[in-house]
Amino acid sequence: MSTATDPGADLDWRGVGDDSEEVTRAAGLRLARSARLLVADLLRPRRGAVALALLILVVENAVMLTGPLLVALAVDTGVPAALDGRPAPLAWAVAGYAACGLASAGLRAAFLLLSGRLGQDVLLELRRRVFRHAQRLALEWHESYTSGRLISRLTSDLESIDDLLQQGLDGLLGALLALAGITVLLLLIDPVLAAVVLAGFVPLALLTRWFQRRSRASYRLTRTWVARVIVQFVESMNGIRAVQAYRREARNESIMEKLNHRYRDANADALLTLSWFVACVRAVGNLTLALVLLLGALRVTSGALELGALTAFLLYLRRFYDPLDQLAQFMNAYQSAAAALEKLASVLETPIGVPEPARPQGLSAPVRGQLTFDRVTFAYPRAPERLVLPEFSLTVPAGQTIALVGETGAGKTTLAKLAARFHDPVTGAVLLDGVDLRELADADLRRALVMVTQEPFLFSGSLADNVAMGRPGASRAEIAAAVDAVGADFVHDLPEGLDTDVRKRGGRLSAGQRQLVSLARVVLADPAVVLLDEATSSLDIPSERAVQAALETVLADRTALIIAHRLSTVAIADRVLVMGGGRIVQDGTPAELLASGGDFADLHAAWQDSLR
Repeated sequence: MSTATDPGADLDWRGVGDDSEEVTRAAGLRLARSARLLVADLLRPRRGAVALALLILVVENAVMLTGPLLVALAVDTGVPAALDGRPAPLAWAVAGYAACGLASAGLRAAFLLLSGRLGQDVLLELRRRVFRHAQRLALEWHESYTSGRLISRLTSDLESIDDLLQQGLDGLLGALLALAGITVLLLLIDPVLAAVVLAGFVPLALLTRWFQRRSRASYRLTRTWVARVIVQFVESMNGIRAVQAYRREARNESIMEKLNHRYRDANADALLTLSWFVACVRAVGNLTLALVLLLGALRVTSGALELGALTAFLLYLRRFYDPLDQLAQFMNAYQSAAAALEKLASVLETPIGVPEPARPQGLSAPVRGQLTFDRVTFAYPRAPERLVLPEFSLTVPAGQTIALVGETGAGKTTLAKLAARFHDPVTGAVLLDGVDLRELADADLRRALVMVTQEPFLFSGSLADNVAMGRPGASRAEIAAAVDAVGADFVHDLPEGLDTDVRKRGGRLSAGQRQLVSLARVVLADPAVVLLDEATSSLDIPSERAVQAALETVLADRTALIIAHRLSTVAIADRVLVMGGGRIVQDGTPAELLASGGDFADLHAAWQDSLR
């Protein structure tokens, strides 16, 4: 098999829709604005904590800036006084310096504790928002936005934001406060030397502007490539059976190798940008320090400046460039977090496919289950020009079981998705007991209607927990009754009965057993309408018979739409609709359609031939 490892090989064949590597200026500005709005919204409820942290930081910086002044006082006043036999001024300067040190340590601890808690609260809320919003997004979005990318948003992107929050207030605000305070003190000590220092701001401003632009682009790429690495890993592990069965390991390794190289190169570019910025900042700082030392020495020798004042000036100048190093580290973390915030904001800004009504309308109790498609037209968002349903109308009376058959692409599954409100029609309306589904609260709709898919999903955990999804508040006796109602006798043979862990995706159970569990959920939920989408198509004959027997219990006195390729399932239907091109081409009972010939009779004959 092919094991191509060319780093330039195209990855588009994999069908993974991912973030663009290139971002236009307009798109970049919009993404940055979205990220800022998201941060502001997250911090708004925590204004008090932010203000308190800022106050602690201001006081800490004031205490810290007092130290060099006390050194100057000790050199220019305390030492000469001590030499004259008056040690009190020197003692007070030393005691004041020690008190400042202790106060600074206490304030630092208080700030770190408060800012750390604030950062974790922000992360908790952000993680909660992304998870909640992603669950409400349309199926189309989840099909195009792979699970690996979403995992990347909730892991690596949040880790980047966590790194920023850990040093955010300290790295940015602390550095800015220190710079502002030290600048004022430098001007007060000696305006001439301060002018030399301030002249160095010109190259620093140019360097900072260059760093912002270059690092933002670099970190956008790192966010993109780490997402692709995670996508490849998740896809490979989810499809591990196919990978091993078809000996695809080498090909997967080839793809991962290329992605890893791209991710490494993006990170290397970001680190190279940071290293150049830090090196240039330190070069400017050291040159400025040398020049100040030279000019300051000349001013001291000429009597224009006291030695203690020069000492304090140099101490402040050393501290002046330390915050610049902190700012460089902060800006590096900020650019990485900003790119991550842009990705998260883009997820949160994605509109929900089927939004909740502003003023939901309730269903009359009890729900009868009449389902009506009133002149519905529909096209999938990915291909809006192709109508899957061109003005489709149908009324399913309460309690009637209808089977939908037809060739692939006829529109059967689309009808079920519209009835379940996974999508809304382009025009027309889908109504339940005369109420437009768009006017129903989602919780009311899910109580009234349940969909059973071809491959039912079981979560890791006990079988009882998986059945209880139908009605989370159900008692143990009600869960057991639902299991017995669908004839899931296999439960009694499991090691721990209803408490048996079904493992990941229900891997401990067979396909037929998983389907029986999904039908037990329906019995427990007790909906008025049941949608069955190819519920028996992946089962063997014995399992299919067991599921069909369970369906008689599940569908009794309920409205049902059955999408079936195996026409054995059609026998339990009151009415069969043969669909083609999004329209009904035949309508009648199974016996009537078999007797009259036509598409249904042809499908039935083809099905019987396949059995032979």
